[in-house]
Parts: sequence; structure tokens; C-alpha cells
Amino acid sequence: MTIKKDLLDILVCPQCKGPLKLTDKEDGLICKTCRLIYEIKDDIPIMLIEKAKPLQDT
Repeated sequence: MTIKKDLLDILVCPQCKGPLKLTDKEDGLICKTCRLIYEIKDDIPIMLIEKAKPLQDT
């Protein structure tokens, strides 16, 4: 199961309040402004700034 579109539309980055994008693997939410990834565990996004991981350049 993945995050529903209507939930993704209302979620924002807790740091900058900017939009989030689902990762290709649908296992996290990306804030391009802050360059952070918020993980999704058991279909629940972990929206804590201190738990976010830095976005790696690929």
C-alpha cells in the first residue's frame, strides 16, 4: 500500500512548509528545497525533522 494522493496533497515539509514528492520506490517523501527525505514506515510518513535523512545526489 502507498500513500493516498489526497494525503500527499496536504502534507508539507515540516521545516520549510514546502511541497513533498514521493520517492521512486515510494518509501519516502522528498523535500527538494531542504534536500531531505522523510521515510515512510508501515505506510506512515515519519515527519520529524530530526529523523529526516539528507538527499543524496544521484
